[in-house]
Amino acid sequence: MLPNRSTKALLDITKSPLLGGAVHGFLGRAGGVSEGIYAGLNIGLGSDDDRDTIMGNRRLATEGVFPGSELVTVHQVHSADVVTVTGPMPLDQRPHADAMVTDQPNLLLGILTADCVPVLFHDRQAKIIGAAHAGWKGALGGVTDNVIAAMEKLGSHRGNIACAIGPCIAQVSYEVDAAFRARFVGADAANDRFFAAGKPDHFQFDIEEYVAARLQAAGITGIDKLGLDTYVNEDRYFSYRRSCHRDEAGYGRQISLIGLAE
Repeated sequence: MLPNRSTKALLDITKSPLLGGAVHGFLGRAGGVSEGIYAGLNIGLGSDDDRDTIMGNRRLATEGVFPGSELVTVHQVHSADVVTVTGPMPLDQRPHADAMVTDQPNLLLGILTADCVPVLFHDRQAKIIGAAHAGWKGALGGVTDNVIAAMEKLGSHRGNIACAIGPCIAQVSYEVDAAFRARFVGADAANDRFFAAGKPDHFQFDIEEYVAARLQAAGITGIDKLGLDTYVNEDRYFSYRRSCHRDEAGYGRQISLIGLAE
């Protein structure tokens, strides 16, 4: 894995050298204007945070990564569905999907996460990008495979696509039960390698490595794993599971962004 470059000023933006040529960044919670349990750069419109504050955070993230661009997000539903973006989309018209692709400049594709896996895609030669929210349901359902297929429909070639896997819950922090493991092993016996033994009848799931393996199996050779655990890095990232363990009333979401400059 190539080393990741992190820049910290008001915003915490981590970049991948594999995505050089595309404007991008995996953002943390630093630098936003939310308060309380949402303190920082909460982008989650599904949270109970003040809507005007969330909109302000969206603007801060956009200007921090790609000034003057148009932020595009979807209504994420833990699916494997991908939309092809041809222009700006009003917030109230966001499609229900968990991934996007585009070949249009000055659009900034944004994926929200709080333990799930954000994946950014770039074909430098064809000038095509993609972004996916890979929770366990979407990952198992093939959301990353569907992004690659959608990029190919725009003229990409999977041999030219580079991917970066952003901050997500790490294996040491992701305890699951036997029924959860059975879903994955039932889909492919080889998936057993992503589960380490935990307490009785429980396992530790490596979702980052699972997503990377799906990308590799799909023919992607350039894969950068950031290896940043959202659960343990409380100062940097929001975490759904951490908030549940603390019985908090809600949780924030960070955003991962990618765009094409003209």
